[in-house]
Amino acid sequence: MLPLSSAVPALLLSLSFAVPALHAQRGAPAGAREPFRVFDNLYYVGDNTVSAWILETPEGLIMIDAMFANSVDQTLERVRRLGLDPQDIRYLFVSHSHGDHAGGAPRVKEVSGARVGMARADWELFTAIPPDLVIDDGDEVTLGDTTVRFFVTPGHTPGVLSMRFPVRDGANTHTAFMFGGVGLNFSGVERTEMYLESVGRLREMSGIEVNIGNHPTMGDVFQRAERLAARGPGDPHPFVDPEAFTAWLAQLEVNGRAKLEEERAGN
Repeated sequence: MLPLSSAVPALLLSLSFAVPALHAQRGAPAGAREPFRVFDNLYYVGDNTVSAWILETPEGLIMIDAMFANSVDQTLERVRRLGLDPQDIRYLFVSHSHGDHAGGAPRVKEVSGARVGMARADWELFTAIPPDLVIDDGDEVTLGDTTVRFFVTPGHTPGVLSMRFPVRDGANTHTAFMFGGVGLNFSGVERTEMYLESVGRLREMSGIEVNIGNHPTMGDVFQRAERLAARGPGDPHPFVDPEAFTAWLAQLEVNGRAKLEEERAGN
């Protein structure tokens, strides 16, 4: 458990997470970004402030998050620019029900016929399409050679969906993880305690090597992509950084505890 003496930098960091949240509230698409390959089976197809990912398998594609309703077509075009076909998307897994991650889900389903998966509590908040694939804690979905394991980690929303899956770099396989709801743009003591419980649970996990953020600031996606583009033979993969993931979760706990003090003081 980390001390509250770090509250000031933590609060500053929490403000940085609020910027993407403002986009979610306004419903405005963010800046364009060229798609790129991160691992042999993983691609970034998001924009400058909101992430979307494609996992490629021999049996089709898995999409993680669908962006805004008014920017999803640009996202699908980025999929095509990678030489992939959006009609091959078999599953869309949505990290949580905010519009910047879930808004494009109806369009993805229309284009591909994909099953749309979301945690049970967030399906109750999302009404753009009827509930499709209701995911509970501990569920797994396998497509081809890839199994995605799900963890319900509430706080940011009541049904945040986090996920663990393999990524491949030549002969090496690494364990990647997406924490599906990082930002502190919610209110209430109970929700903040819920968030802290989720972060604590993630901190107890072992073996996570790659941080896959649902916003690119989470995990330094673009900075690592620059290093990946300059990677030479024999160089380590810049996205494989278990120590950074551990430190990031520790900072999230500091942020959450500072917020909990604020929430308690306001009641």
